[in-house]
Amino acid sequence: MNFEKLKEELPEKIAEKIKEVSRKYKLDENKKNKLVEKVKDIYEKSKYEPGEAIGVVTAQSISEPATQMTMRTYHVAGAAEIKVTLGLPRLIEIFDARRQPSTPMMKIHLKKDYNTREKAKEIANKIRELKVEDVVKSSVVDILNNQIEFFLDTELLEKYDVTPEEISKKIKEAFKINIRTSKSKITVKLREGEEIKELHKMKTKVLSLNIRGIKGIRQTIVRREGDEWVILTLGSNLKKILEVEGVDTTRTVSNDIHETARVLGIEAVRNLIIEEVTKTLEEQGLDVIPRHITLVADMMTVDGIVKPIGRYGVAGAKGSVLARANFEETIKHLTQAALAGEVDTLESSIENVMINQVVPMGTGVVELVFSPKKGKK
Repeated sequence: MNFEKLKEELPEKIAEKIKEVSRKYKLDENKKNKLVEKVKDIYEKSKYEPGEAIGVVTAQSISEPATQMTMRTYHVAGAAEIKVTLGLPRLIEIFDARRQPSTPMMKIHLKKDYNTREKAKEIANKIRELKVEDVVKSSVVDILNNQIEFFLDTELLEKYDVTPEEISKKIKEAFKINIRTSKSKITVKLREGEEIKELHKMKTKVLSLNIRGIKGIRQTIVRREGDEWVILTLGSNLKKILEVEGVDTTRTVSNDIHETARVLGIEAVRNLIIEEVTKTLEEQGLDVIPRHITLVADMMTVDGIVKPIGRYGVAGAKGSVLARANFEETIKHLTQAALAGEVDTLESSIENVMINQVVPMGTGVVELVFSPKKGKK
């Protein structure tokens, strides 16, 4: 096998991979040639024809199966009953690049040394967020004495292994206010002359105060998958989770697109979009060719930021005035284009269909001119 010649016929990265696989499995010349032929065949099939309407084909390939999807689907994960959004709502969430998914979740993988049920449970308990409201039975705003009384649930204190003193210390550090503590009650005393609305604001702030754990991780489930233990969470805080000892930072993922972009970068988001869309479709038993999903992920991330497929993203940023106007907010786009003096070069399919011209796709890409030789009179 001539490796240099192979690099001329295939992309360098694919040629390098063939060389690596051949060396790893110690393939003889005959098997190497078979491998090269197979890879060439797959590579040729993965190409597309010049002038092919890949955008339209991709849209049709994803949209048609999506019509078979269940409108409202929830999956309950584990004994803790975490409702996970699936089906069409999840697909819309991804393509709209929503700032916050309806059920933010993480799948935490552990390093080899921590791959036991006991250590996984220990990490799960350590990262689970515990708020003041989780151990409070009831709370009362005492207007006359200008104070708020929090009645603690002693059973929950024992369950979560937390003391009233520990809670009081956290409240004092956070708000710098006077506190009285007993076995089952914490009294927060505010300054004289505070308005009623300030008392209620303080009550809300104290109840939502984090006692321990990682902010945003509301529930944790320890589950066995194959030979390893993983932790599923309701809520997401990728940056903080990656700092926890024992967490495998190379495989731990969040389903929050924007958080992944902030922590891991745009390439990680591209991979996440592909994985989440593929998983959502497969759960409904739908089969879409991966390169169509990849194209959508590329369009959403090509500019280095996450853009939704819609009026404020990919569709709304098209170069053609008519294509933008055709999608949504017609008057707005036409008015702005007129004010800015924009010119539409009619390079895509939508605008040519609108003005009844041949679309620049397929046979419409080329123009043939026939000039017959002049014959003798």
